[in-house]
Amino acid sequence: MSAGNAGKQRAAEAALAHVVRGSIVGVGTGSTVNFFIDGLGRMRDAIRGAVSSSSASTARLEALGIEVMDLNHTGTLDLYVDGADEATRDRYLVKGGGAALTREKIVAAASKQFVCIVDDSKLVPVLGRFPLPIEVIPMARSYVAREIVARGGQPVWREHCVTDNGNQILDVHGFEILDPPSLERDLNQIAGVVTVGLFAQRPADLLIVGSGNGVTVI
Repeated sequence: MSAGNAGKQRAAEAALAHVVRGSIVGVGTGSTVNFFIDGLGRMRDAIRGAVSSSSASTARLEALGIEVMDLNHTGTLDLYVDGADEATRDRYLVKGGGAALTREKIVAAASKQFVCIVDDSKLVPVLGRFPLPIEVIPMARSYVAREIVARGGQPVWREHCVTDNGNQILDVHGFEILDPPSLERDLNQIAGVVTVGLFAQRPADLLIVGSGNGVTVI
């Protein structure tokens, strides 16, 4: 196993300790979360089921015999576990590389505890090296792109990508995100933006960083 995958697996295994017996678990999307889902499969009899943020995670959970439930029917969740494309020690995140950012943000908002799991390559001093994903209503894509250029960003349409919600993604290069909560608020006000891949208004409660040597919890 590569060092990166070893770090992902260590972080995912550490997150399993936060699963409440008899609960419904919120589950995110991505390669690190896949290790967490595999771990949930080993303890599926100890949980009632899961709420999933993407079709890909739903398929993986169901293949392991875990019931996937509708968030509208579950109420508040005890725990949501997800990865990130970038994370800081303030637990601010950039997410959306897998185009599931809107559903991820909804499940995070509906959960008492948000645990983010990453390998150490994702930990950065300042967000912005990874292009910031923004989910947009299709008819608003060009307008939103112009508004982003006016703010100093360089938007690139992620062609041939349609989100689970039927929308499109702009990946914004060139932002050095020194004040993540303020930028998230500003971008969310642009007409046609569904959501922004900044998780700063509601950051992670715990950041579990896995490496080849072990795990760090922030």
